[in-house]
Amino acid sequence: MSCILHIETSTNVCSVAVSHDGTVIFEKEDFSGPNHAEQLGVYVDEALSFIDQSLIPLDAVAVSAGPGSYTGLRIGVSMAKGICYGRDAKLISIPTLELMCVPVLLRELAAEEPEPLLCPMLDARRMEVYAGLWSRALKPVREIGADIVTAETYKEYLDKQPVYFFGNGAAKCMETINHPNAHLIEDISPLAKYMMPLAERRFNDGKFEDVAYFTPSYLKDYVAKLPKKLL
Repeated sequence: MSCILHIETSTNVCSVAVSHDGTVIFEKEDFSGPNHAEQLGVYVDEALSFIDQSLIPLDAVAVSAGPGSYTGLRIGVSMAKGICYGRDAKLISIPTLELMCVPVLLRELAAEEPEPLLCPMLDARRMEVYAGLWSRALKPVREIGADIVTAETYKEYLDKQPVYFFGNGAAKCMETINHPNAHLIEDISPLAKYMMPLAERRFNDGKFEDVAYFTPSYLKDYVAKLPKKLL
């Protein structure tokens, strides 16, 4: 099995976790941010000390790959790369919005729930969000994009099945979406401890990033894809 250090800095929350053999054995979280520049190094030092004291070899570092805060992602990815170089560990990237689906699947959806879609949202200006759609099995249904939210944005999906919206961009959209199949789940943040199942799967599948060349997906990358008339 594997020992993976998890780093999440894509939003105002800074979090670090360690998993071993599919179980989270260390976690630190700071919701008072953005304090990534101050807190991340402290949390990582504590996590690495915990790993060393437990006599567990570090196999990989998993880092949130965006979309998200430009500064936060740069800090997190730079830290992850440094650890990979220093510890000869593999680098794993986890899409931020996919990560946000994990606590919803673990805590919020009952097994008997009719086949839902999950729509994590990160806030942008006005009625814009960065969002994607996943099935309960975490299969992508629609690629991540920058959405101008109107009543029609997700209607083709809402007309067919329940859609659960969550993340720091979701609440402001619910009145506009206004559909009986639209459901809001509050207080969902991307956290390092929830990276474990996604990172374990990528580790077992051998899906690693090139430490020298990997860059995260910044919010500006998605804004660039919007039609100019919407900007």
